[in-house]
Amino acid sequence: MTIIKAIPSDVTEITNLVNSAYRGETSRLGWTSEDELLDGPRIDEQTIKSFFDNEEVTILKQLDDTGKIVGTVYLEIKGSKLYLGMLCVSPELQNNRTGRAILEEAEKYAKQHQCSVIMITVLSARIELVNWYERRGFVKSGEKHPFPADANVGTPKQFLELIEMLKTIQ
Repeated sequence: MTIIKAIPSDVTEITNLVNSAYRGETSRLGWTSEDELLDGPRIDEQTIKSFFDNEEVTILKQLDDTGKIVGTVYLEIKGSKLYLGMLCVSPELQNNRTGRAILEEAEKYAKQHQCSVIMITVLSARIELVNWYERRGFVKSGEKHPFPADANVGTPKQFLELIEMLKTIQ
């Protein structure tokens, strides 16, 4: 599978992939579902479109052998840090190292852009996801952030907060 930079014509396909990986019935086929924690879509096309207007943001996409987008990640350079978000894999392909491959490509991107740290935020209620990132070298920074209820990323069904995790890049 190939991992390359996404382009504006990918907006609809990326939006559909992200929403299918995080919310709704399809998301329950994988282990990344937030369906029990949040109502509503994870992201909309307008938000994805806006990412292409920010020169500090890159979206990487992973393509299968037919050219279909099966994985994606949002990367934003913030000084010497690279913020990583929206890492997702098609629910049908989870647990086959696709997410790891995307994360490894994000680490290469960080090195290419002289970023010394990758920063992520993870829902604290997603213990299995926190554990997955820890197995990949991320550590909890101790910082917690309120869930961005006004960011159009879904409506919480319970109290949610984000924990910050960091990985030093060498």
